[in-house]
Amino acid sequence: METAGLQFKREDIEDILKAGDGMPSNLIRVLQAVQEKYGYIPRESVKLIADSLHVFPSQVQGVMTFYAEFSMTPRGRNIVRVCRGTACHVRGGRGVLRVTQKVLDLDEGKTSEDLKYTLETVSCLGACALAPVMVVNKVYYGQMTPKRIESVLTVL
Repeated sequence: METAGLQFKREDIEDILKAGDGMPSNLIRVLQAVQEKYGYIPRESVKLIADSLHVFPSQVQGVMTFYAEFSMTPRGRNIVRVCRGTACHVRGGRGVLRVTQKVLDLDEGKTSEDLKYTLETVSCLGACALAPVMVVNKVYYGQMTPKRIESVLTVL
């Protein structure tokens, strides 16, 4: 992600919109690129995206709200996801979440005021053999313990 909380400017996403080739089928890719740039999808960008891909703004909004990956509010530079799936739960996932909340001083679904962290929980991260698992900025950490959690998060 380039900069979380970057001020939205139309000219900043013109290349992203051009890469969409005016094809509605590129909507998710365009949304991902805008979110990568800003850390979220600014409301001001929805109409521009819709116009460039020849879809209605409501269609853009519908995709944004359907997929949990997309956020319409600024998120932290470091996205911390804790798995709440069955394997992680059985192997201590609840404790991983509690320790993570304590280390970050955040409740799940919240972003720190300085936009350094966002804490999310997910139903499954697809790495059940490594349970309990957390992902920080797309990097998977398995077999988490309180000590490992602190060492991973204090380096960020």
